[in-house]
Amino acid sequence: MNPLLLSHYTATSCLGIGLAATLRALQSGASGLKRCDFDRVDLDTWIGEVDGVEQVALPAGLEDYACRNNRLLQLALEQDGFADAVRAAAARYGASRIGVFIGTSTSGILQTELAYRQRDAQSGALPADFHYATTHNTFSAASYAQRALGLTGPAAAVSTACSSSAKVFASAQRMMAAGLIDAAVVGGVDTLCLTTLYGFHSLGLTSPRPCMPFSAERSGISIGEAAMLALVERAGPDVPEDAILVTGIGESSDAHHMSSPHPEGLGARIAMEKALAAAGLAPSDIGYINLHGTATPANDAAEGKAVSALFGTSVPCSSTKGATGHTLGAAGGLEALICALALEHGFLPGSANTDALDASIAVGYLLERRDARVRHALTNSFGFGGSNCSLVLSRADAIQGAQR
Repeated sequence: MNPLLLSHYTATSCLGIGLAATLRALQSGASGLKRCDFDRVDLDTWIGEVDGVEQVALPAGLEDYACRNNRLLQLALEQDGFADAVRAAAARYGASRIGVFIGTSTSGILQTELAYRQRDAQSGALPADFHYATTHNTFSAASYAQRALGLTGPAAAVSTACSSSAKVFASAQRMMAAGLIDAAVVGGVDTLCLTTLYGFHSLGLTSPRPCMPFSAERSGISIGEAAMLALVERAGPDVPEDAILVTGIGESSDAHHMSSPHPEGLGARIAMEKALAAAGLAPSDIGYINLHGTATPANDAAEGKAVSALFGTSVPCSSTKGATGHTLGAAGGLEALICALALEHGFLPGSANTDALDASIAVGYLLERRDARVRHALTNSFGFGGSNCSLVLSRADAIQGAQR
């Protein structure tokens, strides 16, 4: 595939607001998880909550979009000069030539939960100021980002559970290949809500401890929230040597079960193989793998089998969900940007909270951060129903060197 240039990007999660805070936390091995005290939730679990979201103000004219999800998205738009970078791109290409593709799993469902608490006791009518179309609606975040940035090109929501914001890169790549756009804003956002917390609890998937991916003692996930955004453009021959590119995208659908992965990791392996093929790389070219690693017994075991079959134990890998929590629809994009930071700054993230590894999973798992300059990284995102996506990210100098 023709590589995508990550010309500008930003991320906000419980690790920190913006790239600098995120980088510091990753390099120090910190975790942003805390005991759940969200809203009126009464569960013995841990969460990754972003502080100050409800105080974020939306721009004039976009008040109908007010919900926690869009406030977190607005917070991301304000960080790291992202909105300015998009405006500069619009000046180069035209606002109609920039697409917007946002991945989300539950969108602004919290706003509906809050509205139901205020429904009329007699008629059951919801409050007059509740706007489903611009809050709960899955397209809400994409529409909000497009309007906030003043863009007029194609826009779409991608909602494939936990692979949503990995797949937005595929949406952008296909639209560019078709000649419909010259650049795209891709992103992912999901926020805490009662439906998610109680829903995962009802499946027996939430842990009473901070999640411990690939640990022998892992007992489930810790739900988090996050927003990430990236401006992607075609990678021309003159990109800087230290630029980060998306060089491979692989998707699969194993359709094994509504909520459980294929026990042998079949769909995961197919997605990784396709990503490597798209990038023109062999497994031995990958220097780091960011695992989906949710810390559920079934997910980690299945992913471990797929990774072991392709890479053996020689490639360093880790899950960063012990640091961020599982940010659902935002996870794939967030972890792609974590790989970008690792490639740019020469380190491999460790795995917060995990100490005693599951000896039955044969992968080269990193417990602690390792300083290393690698050329290519792979990140995995696997959603309910077997909707899988793997991405390969590369330093531009690795690609340029191979082309000489």
